[in-house]
Amino acid sequence: MVEITPYDPPQDPLEILHEDSDIIAVNKPSGLLSVPGRGEHLADCLITRVQAAFPQALLVHRLDRDTSGVMVFGQTPHAQRHLSMQFEQRKTRKTYVARVWGRMEEKTGTVDLPLIVDWPNRPLQMVDHENGKPAVTEYRVLKATDAESRVRLFPKTGRSHQLRVHMLALGHVILGDPLYAEGAARDFDRLMLHSEELRINHPESGKGMGFRAKAPF
Repeated sequence: MVEITPYDPPQDPLEILHEDSDIIAVNKPSGLLSVPGRGEHLADCLITRVQAAFPQALLVHRLDRDTSGVMVFGQTPHAQRHLSMQFEQRKTRKTYVARVWGRMEEKTGTVDLPLIVDWPNRPLQMVDHENGKPAVTEYRVLKATDAESRVRLFPKTGRSHQLRVHMLALGHVILGDPLYAEGAARDFDRLMLHSEELRINHPESGKGMGFRAKAPF
């Protein structure tokens, strides 16, 4: 297993983006687990903080510890089921922003590389064309220099570490990644990956809704 950096979650106050009787949308800070880990030292997480303010809040999806940005929670079992189904059936639309190593020459593109857990080095994931699960990411370069590029990422599937491994596979690792980056690419104060926008259908009205949180980098 890979050595994980010590857990020292930020103490930012909860940033609520939207709240109604069915759903809550919040902006998760980088460095905070979505759900509790194993052991008392990993108990502090976003779901417990959300439930301190909204006791009935229910988990729908997750973001990696080091990724920041939009997460939604259900306020009722029906809302949780409805939202979970939207994620499973790929009816949600997710947009991320990332800063990556080096100049990306192709302005737009699609990464279609199947992923599987790298067991000896878990929680790392890796590309595996024989046994991996399908994983697809579209990207658009916003600006690029020789040192780094800023990209918008549109995951079409929701595999663990998908964006991180797909960018690594392109030769443009996400800056500050404690698991996949090395050397100067790792020497940043956080993982430069942020869930900028999440679009869902409201579980009661069916109306399309979008929640946004500006990238802090």
